[in-house]
Amino acid sequence: MKWLFAALFFLFVTPVRADEMRPAYIEFSQIDATHWQLFWKLPIRSGISPQSQPILPDSCDVQGEPVREAVNLTLTTKSQIVCTQSVFGKYIGLSDFGTNQSDVFVRIAPLNSNVQSLRLNAEQPNGHIKEKPNRWQVAQTYFITGVEHILRGYDHLLFVLALVLLLRSPWTIAKAATAFTVAHSITLAGATLGLIGLPQRPVEILIALSIVFMAVEIAKKNPQMPRLSERIPWVIAFIFGLIHGFGFAGALREIGLPEGEVPTSLLTFNLGVEAGQLIIILFAVTIIEIISRLSKPMLAPIVRIATYSIGIIASFWFIERLFS
Repeated sequence: MKWLFAALFFLFVTPVRADEMRPAYIEFSQIDATHWQLFWKLPIRSGISPQSQPILPDSCDVQGEPVREAVNLTLTTKSQIVCTQSVFGKYIGLSDFGTNQSDVFVRIAPLNSNVQSLRLNAEQPNGHIKEKPNRWQVAQTYFITGVEHILRGYDHLLFVLALVLLLRSPWTIAKAATAFTVAHSITLAGATLGLIGLPQRPVEILIALSIVFMAVEIAKKNPQMPRLSERIPWVIAFIFGLIHGFGFAGALREIGLPEGEVPTSLLTFNLGVEAGQLIIILFAVTIIEIISRLSKPMLAPIVRIATYSIGIIASFWFIERLFS
């Protein structure tokens, strides 16, 4: 069992911000009839080579010397671009993904037209700039982004796993997960639309603390004396869901929402998050069921190891975020 604990510990115990997807980001904004500005953000931890560069549409060229900066482990480049023809119907992309599986989000903001959002990867390194983006393109982009976000967001992943380990019963898990969903949908929508908000650092700290709380609840679980989180799990899940929703909103703000398709992108991102959450729950419940059927006496020590691993990892995040 020690190897399992060590693997979990070293997998997750790294300096992690809440919902830090670390996507590379390209923003292509029109200034006037022929002039555009290109903003290229490349987080070092994205895994994409620093030599990779945006590929501009045909008839677009860099004017002058790009302005480069390195801030918070992120390389940024601003370039002035001259386009002698319309960019509609042409392609924008990235020169070299290599074998990297990271995403690149592209935001295209032409004058007098809707903002477009594209998602590029190694399989699809170029995106088509449409004169009028269709709703399906937006929905597909943000749904996939939502799924990948929760599956790659270690803090949300551990919270959902802790919820499963605590409650066990599929029906009880379903009710708690529904409460969590409703809550983070409220704060995700409110924060993304600018109606409510919290500073990112306190949100990150509270998210880590919520996972520590869940781990403690599992560790102290006693069938003879149900814990508060077992008696009213949907209330606890709802409260923590409100906090996690601010984390989701922080990630969505980095990607941006396309003008004219805000409801679609917000809805499909949230649906993607829920699909990812469902995948985690089904996976965890299935593993627990398999272990229980193969060797029921082994279930308790495995759950204990997983619980302490989750608690130690979340405690590390809490301390790291509190004092960073």
